[in-house]
Amino acid sequence: MAVNMYDVAYEVEKAIRESAEFKNLRNMYDEVNADESAKTMFENFRNIQLNLQQKQMMGEDISQEEVEQAQKMVALVQQHATISKLMEAEQRMSMTITELNKIIMAPLEELYGSLENK
Repeated sequence: MAVNMYDVAYEVEKAIRESAEFKNLRNMYDEVNADESAKTMFENFRNIQLNLQQKQMMGEDISQEEVEQAQKMVALVQQHATISKLMEAEQRMSMTITELNKIIMAPLEELYGSLENK
C-alpha cells in the first residue's frame, strides 16, 4: 500500500503544534505581545532583521551603520527577559525543525550521496 506523503506531512504538522517546544514558543510569544513595550521592541527587532535579510537576498550591500543598529537592537532585546525567553524558544523550535528536515531529506541525501561515491 502506497503511503500518502501529504497525510504524513499533516500528521507531522499536528505533532509540531502539540509539541512542548511549540507550546512553549506560543506561550513566550503571547507573553511578549501582552506587554506593549516588549511587543514594540520585538517588532522593531524583527523589522530590522527582515530588512537586512531582504537586502542580503537581493545582493545589496549592508552598511556599517545598519550592522551597528542591528547589533544594538540585539543587545537591547537580549536584556529584556521576556523577549530573551522568546528568542530561546525560537532557537529550540528552529533546531527541532532543522532535525526534522534532515530526517525528511535523508532519502535524497542517500540517493545523491551514493551517486557521488560511484
